[in-house]
Amino acid sequence: MNSAITSCEHPDPLQRSDGGTLSAHDDGQGKKNSQPRSPGSSQLAYAILDTPPWYLCIFLGIQHFLTALGGLVAVPLILAKDLCLQHDPLTQSYLISTIFFVSGICTLLQVFFGVRLPILQGGTFGFVAPSLAMLSLPAWRCPEWTLNASQVNISSPEFTEEWQKRIRELQGVIMVASCVQMLVGFSGLIGFLMRFIGPLTIAPTISLVALPLFDSAGNDAGVHWGISAMTIFLIVLFSQYLKNIAVPVPVYGRKEKCHTSKFYLFQVFPVLLGLCISWFLCFVFTVTNTFPSAPTAYGYLARTDTKGNVLSQAPWFRFPYPGQWGLPTISLAGVFGIIAGVISSMVESVGDYYACARLVGAPPPPKHAINRGIGIEGLGCLLAGAWGTGNGTTSYSENVGALGITRVGSRMVIVAAGCVLLLMGVFGKIGAVFATIPTPVVGGMYLVMFGVISAVGISNLQYVDMNSSRNIFVFGFSMYCGLAIPNWVNKNPDKLQTGILQLDQVLQVLLTTGMFVGGFLGFLLDNTIPAS
Repeated sequence: MNSAITSCEHPDPLQRSDGGTLSAHDDGQGKKNSQPRSPGSSQLAYAILDTPPWYLCIFLGIQHFLTALGGLVAVPLILAKDLCLQHDPLTQSYLISTIFFVSGICTLLQVFFGVRLPILQGGTFGFVAPSLAMLSLPAWRCPEWTLNASQVNISSPEFTEEWQKRIRELQGVIMVASCVQMLVGFSGLIGFLMRFIGPLTIAPTISLVALPLFDSAGNDAGVHWGISAMTIFLIVLFSQYLKNIAVPVPVYGRKEKCHTSKFYLFQVFPVLLGLCISWFLCFVFTVTNTFPSAPTAYGYLARTDTKGNVLSQAPWFRFPYPGQWGLPTISLAGVFGIIAGVISSMVESVGDYYACARLVGAPPPPKHAINRGIGIEGLGCLLAGAWGTGNGTTSYSENVGALGITRVGSRMVIVAAGCVLLLMGVFGKIGAVFATIPTPVVGGMYLVMFGVISAVGISNLQYVDMNSSRNIFVFGFSMYCGLAIPNWVNKNPDKLQTGILQLDQVLQVLLTTGMFVGGFLGFLLDNTIPAS
């Protein structure tokens, strides 16, 4: 992982011009804290217990927010059509702001009370499939008139009730299913299971978080391959080739007052710099009409004005609150489906905990920490249901990949990211601005990030003997089935009809989740095939 992403020769990205270093341990007078560093933290710019300067925390927190932005925004937009909201962008922006706000709360809870690793919380795609399956039932299908923009009056009580009763149903089933996750976590059951979960389970689980996303990442990047390639080039340039180049910056210290320090800008902000430069160039190409203005033309979605309606319609200030859509309702079929999503989310999160600990130089998380982490994620899903995001929360693998690129593993950076999420949820206009990042820019970033996540998963194999034919079989078979089985099920959903709707939904969700299929097979085979 280190050689594939970045090998950081500088333990601190801020270095004095006189050869000294200015960091979180330095108050500007050369005084150092005696805070111990975690194992392996010598390769990090900031270790898990370090506190970078406040301005670095803010910028790195924004970078983590931008990394998670695609997933955070995508979930409510995916659900919009089945919630009868495809012609109501204002309510869509409310859902986006709500998921920002709740993700901030859940991130702070996870960092301070959960697994206590620098890991961001956000909306989970594991809940999307069962949610759509529930909303596709005859009782919840949108009326025809809601699909016709000319017939939709977004301010009418009739339309408001149509979409609110659907999201209230999602709220109820998510809140009930979240109780299962809290029980598994706080009871210690997930910690007990960890004695049976080894690298041959974790490796396919983490890798299959990212590998199945090649299609969506490629589609986003393919909106304009030139812009995507430029974004990739800039991120790789900054994170790999320019990481050891220091940029002189003015610094103010209480003893030396104004002086110059060397700041390893490209090492700390490769993703943020790449996104901003590509975003700015897209703006220039939009203003000069270099990009086509016809919605059906190739490259149109690279324009920065395609999402202008979100910015103009979003309010400046809106405070999300629990029960904002009304009293939640519950159906048994929905609960069974969401529980399936909870299972896959827990498997993914356990893998993320290990990957995050490995990247920030921390020891592998102990069982009690994993118990707390899963329990707090269940609490986060409960809060997400109460607030009415239409989704739950889970650990974000994309941000685990960002840790590998930036080499900054400080918890305080993720605290700053949580605060940024809270602000984005309250100030609608600011969140709307970030939502206008062109699609190919996000696609280029995803190609880099998902590649890193896949490599992190495979790197866990260093802890097992890969000269063993048993281990090669377990990993290879689990990985291949994790790709092949979901692909077949997606193409043949009618072959899984059992006559029991709830069972069909559970099977559909589990068997189309590659990380669950691969992780389960790895778990089963690793614990049943005798070791040589």
